Amino acid sequence: MTKYVIVTGGVLSSVGKGTVAASIGLLLKNMGYKVTAVKVDPYINVDAGTMNPYMHGEVFVTEDGAETDLDLGHYERFLDINMTKHNNITAGKVYFNVIKKEREGKYLGQTVQIIPHVTDEIKSMIREAGKLENADIVIVEIGGTVGDIESLPFLEAVRQLRLEEEENNVVFVHVALVEYLSVTGELKTKPLQHSVQELRRIGIQPDIVIARSTVSLDEDTKKKIALFTNVRYDYIFSSYDVSTAYEVPLILNDQGLAQKLSEKLKLNGVAPNLERWKKFVESLKDGDKEVKIALVGKYTRLKDSYISIKEAILHASASLGVKPELVWIESTDLENNVNLDQILGKVNGIIVLPGFGSRGVEGKIRAINYARTHDIPYLGICYGLQLAIVEFARNVLGLEGAHTTEVDPSTPHPVVTLLDEQKRVTQYGGTMRLGSQKIILKPGTIAYSLYGRNEVYERHRHRYEVNPQYVDKFQEAGLVISGVSENGLVEMIELKNHRFFVATQAHPEFKSRPLNPSPLFVGFLKATLSA
Repeated sequence: MTKYVIVTGGVLSSVGKGTVAASIGLLLKNMGYKVTAVKVDPYINVDAGTMNPYMHGEVFVTEDGAETDLDLGHYERFLDINMTKHNNITAGKVYFNVIKKEREGKYLGQTVQIIPHVTDEIKSMIREAGKLENADIVIVEIGGTVGDIESLPFLEAVRQLRLEEEENNVVFVHVALVEYLSVTGELKTKPLQHSVQELRRIGIQPDIVIARSTVSLDEDTKKKIALFTNVRYDYIFSSYDVSTAYEVPLILNDQGLAQKLSEKLKLNGVAPNLERWKKFVESLKDGDKEVKIALVGKYTRLKDSYISIKEAILHASASLGVKPELVWIESTDLENNVNLDQILGKVNGIIVLPGFGSRGVEGKIRAINYARTHDIPYLGICYGLQLAIVEFARNVLGLEGAHTTEVDPSTPHPVVTLLDEQKRVTQYGGTMRLGSQKIILKPGTIAYSLYGRNEVYERHRHRYEVNPQYVDKFQEAGLVISGVSENGLVEMIELKNHRFFVATQAHPEFKSRPLNPSPLFVGFLKATLSA
C-alpha cells in the first residue's frame, strides 16, 4: 500500500522545502523503496510555462513535455528518475478538471464546492501520480507558505488524506525558518512556532519539524521547538547552511531522519546506502582546477532562472575535479559599446543562456562573437544556438541585417524562423516544441565524440528553428551541423578549428544528474581547462 510524506513550509517561501523533499526521497530510495515526488503549486496558472522567470524561477521541462515548477528538477537530480506532467499539480489544473467535470454533468446535479469536490480532485491527482509510478512512497511538497489563502484547499486535502489512509501511511514534515540574530547570537523560534500553530488550527499536527537556519540548532533551541509545537524532541531536525544543497540529505541522515521516518511509516529500518552520494559531494568540494565561466543571460539577477544549468556545471565539475567560478552577466550590460575585454577577457569559457524576446539579444550576440573570435570555449543552449547562427550569418557570411524573425520579422535574412507547426498556434500555454526529442549525431563531430553514439534524446522548449534555406550556405562557410532531428531540423552546431564551439537547440541541463553528468557540459568544462 502506498505511503505518503507530506512536506509543508512555514514563515516564508523559498525556505528550502524542495531540497528537503528531494533529500527525504533520496534517503527513502536508498533504503530500497520505489519513490516518486509531487509538487503542489497553489497558483491558478495551469503550468509554469507562461511565467516570467523572475516570477517563479526556471521552467523545468519533463520528458513528456510538461512545463513545470523548478522543484521537479530537484526531484530528478536527487532521485535520478524522470518526472512527468502528473508530478506537478497546480490550482489551475485542479479547477480546470473540476469545472470540466461540472460542465459534463459528472457531479449529478450537486452544488460543486471546495469541499468535497476540489479537495477530492486534489487527493485523486496525488494518488494517481503514485499509482502511475507504482511507487511505494510518494513525497508531496505543498508549495507556498502555511497561512496563504491559496494553499488552504491543498492543506485541507492532505488533512483528509491522512484520515482516509491506513495508520502509519501518512507523515507530515514541516519545514520552517528559524532566524539567527548575529547581534545577540540567538536563534529565534517564534515565527516557526506560529507557523505550526497555523497548521494545527486547520487540523494538521506535524510529525517531524525541520528547522531551516543559517547555523545548526543547539539542544536548548530544539527542546524549545518541541515544547511549543507538540513534536517530540527527537523528531526536531536542523537544516543549516552548507556549501552545496547536495549535502542536505547527508546532514539530515546524520541526525537520524531516515530512522525516524522509518519508525513513523513502519518501514524496514534499513539504513540508506549513501556511499556514492558522499563521494559525489566530496568531489564537489575537492575540485582543485579552477576555471572561470561566464553565464550570459537576461534573467541573471535571479539565479534560480537558470538553476538546472548551474547544477549541470556542478555535476560535470565533480566528474573532472574542476572548481568552477560562475560569473553571471546580464546580457543587456554587454550592449552600448562596453569593453568586452574587461568583462570577458579573463574567463575560461562562455555559456549563452536560454531565453525569449528581444531584450539583451545584441549583448548575447556580442558575447558569441567574442567567444568565436578569441578561441574561448563556447556552449550555446537553445537561444544560444539561434543567436550563434545570427552572429555567424552577419560576421562570417556577411549577411547584413540577418536576424531571427522572433526579434525582427522584417529582417532581409531570416536565418532563424518560426517552426511550421507553430504558425498554426493560437494559445501560448503548452504549445511549444516540448519534451524529449531524438537527435541524430554526425560521426566525426565533437557532439558525436561526447555522446559516443548515433542517436540521443534531449529535452526541448522552443518555437523557432534554423531556417533550412540557409543551411547549405552555413556549411559551405565552415559551420558544422553536428546534429539534426528526424525531420531535418538543426539540433546541434559546432565550428572546426576552434577550441570548443558547440551549441544545441536542446536543453541538456534538464537531464544532467549528479552521478551522470551531461556529456555536453563535461566536454565544455574539459575545454575550459586549456583556455
